[in-house]
Amino acid sequence: MNFFSAMEIISSGLTAERVRMNVTASNLANAETTRTKAGGPYRRRDPVFEATNLQKTGGFQSQLEQAVKGVAVTEVVEDTAPPRRIFDPGHPDAREDGYVELPNINMVEEMVNMMMAARSYEAGVSAMQSVVDMAQRALSLGK
Repeated sequence: MNFFSAMEIISSGLTAERVRMNVTASNLANAETTRTKAGGPYRRRDPVFEATNLQKTGGFQSQLEQAVKGVAVTEVVEDTAPPRRIFDPGHPDAREDGYVELPNINMVEEMVNMMMAARSYEAGVSAMQSVVDMAQRALSLGK
């Protein structure tokens, strides 16, 4: 594995964590959205991560290079949990029984997801800086 492979692996992780942060921010922003184009309240969303091959197959490669994996977001899925219901007969979206259906979003869970994504992103940036530092030191050996 070379420096570029390490950078490609790290950048795939950074991209995936950026998507997770964006999806979580969307969930937080829509925590009170009771009406969408599809009808009903906003549905919480989660990104689905999957290991992906970074190295191109073919040619002569070591088994280690063939085993190198990155990460990719394959899809963003909607949570199937039922919406929260609160009694608010004065709300414009209240049903006949006075209940309003709100998104199935737990603010604490979303904040934990945001913090985990931010910490993972920070770790990826630190790893990228370490790879750059190692490459610079390797280049300075030839001087």
